[in-house]
Amino acid sequence: MNSAPFRLVVTGGGTGGHTYPALTAVRTLQARLAAQGRALETLWIGTATGLEARVAPAEGIPFTTVATGKIRRSKNPLKLASPANVRDMARVPLGVLQARRAIDRFQPDVVLATGGYVAVPAGLAARMCHRPLVLHEQTVRLGLANRKLAASAARICVSSESTLALLPESARQVAVVTGNPVRPEVLSGRADKAVQALQLWGFDRQLPTVYVTGGAQGSQQINELVGEVLPWLLQQTNVVHQCGPDNVESLRARAAGLPSELAGRYYLAGFVGPELPDVLALADVVISRSGAGTLAELTALGKPAVFVPLASSAGNEQAHNARHLQEAGAAVALEGDVTVDQVRIALGPLLADAHLRRGMAERARAYGRPDAADRLVDEILSCASGQPVTAGRRGEPFLPR
Repeated sequence: MNSAPFRLVVTGGGTGGHTYPALTAVRTLQARLAAQGRALETLWIGTATGLEARVAPAEGIPFTTVATGKIRRSKNPLKLASPANVRDMARVPLGVLQARRAIDRFQPDVVLATGGYVAVPAGLAARMCHRPLVLHEQTVRLGLANRKLAASAARICVSSESTLALLPESARQVAVVTGNPVRPEVLSGRADKAVQALQLWGFDRQLPTVYVTGGAQGSQQINELVGEVLPWLLQQTNVVHQCGPDNVESLRARAAGLPSELAGRYYLAGFVGPELPDVLALADVVISRSGAGTLAELTALGKPAVFVPLASSAGNEQAHNARHLQEAGAAVALEGDVTVDQVRIALGPLLADAHLRRGMAERARAYGRPDAADRLVDEILSCASGQPVTAGRRGEPFLPR
């Protein structure tokens, strides 16, 4: 048995959507190797300003930065050649040189790239250093960084089978559907613990519960819509509303005039932390943005959702994510300038009909891959040993272990 430490370079970040899947993969790989009596040595290559610069050191993962550049997208091709884009792209060769030095020194068995601009110089450096590169794509469509690196990859791990058709034929030969890694703690929530932890004594457990979230900072659009329909909503449901730290006071003032029996069914918080898995277990319907991480968690749990995509997301990815599940009957997507009436029309049938909720939950669960982290680790280890992608694994739905 090989007892030498397994060496992994991780690159990617900027946002939680790129950072947390990478972190989950590292934790899962570490546990897999520990069970075999092996250690994992990891180096994270990121940017000084991205989320990964806080997450990696907090997890005890050695971290180094490289120069990178951001492409500011535009439908106008002339604007792509803006001074800011030209200046940033000129930084990429320096980033490649820095990443190449780091990879040469670290001598990894595999380089894992999860997207974001920083993944480009490190991914290109992996090819120069003749190290196997594993790409992971979280969204339905391949992100810009992963598109640039696809030709260099030994393996392209995607989260959805529908992504395979969007890949060039050559890239499909090394593509595997793994799903998007979900933090294991998210899958272990208990509804009763949420009631206890948040002291939801006014909730009527005979009614469904809606969890509203706009991410850690909240969503002004979602907050406004929910605030407008709150009296109507609370007549038929309980609501846990994570609104973002800056929005608590305005929403609390709006809720102040609610009758006491309705006010008891409304829990407002700026941020939901360790209780999140339990809140998700309690929720019968979720109202949220449609980032890749959110979709991975909600489908793994089989939660009916009403998505309000962030219109400014890169490449309009959130809208594509939401439409993908809506077309499968696994969610409802509300795009653009969403009105209060649209929210009522979307939520009303779901709240009134438990059978409808169960059907949507089953279709969402069919898209969920709770074992995605294990599947991604399978591919990392496979690449390290030089194994090719077998035809049976390309695009084939994985069965539970």
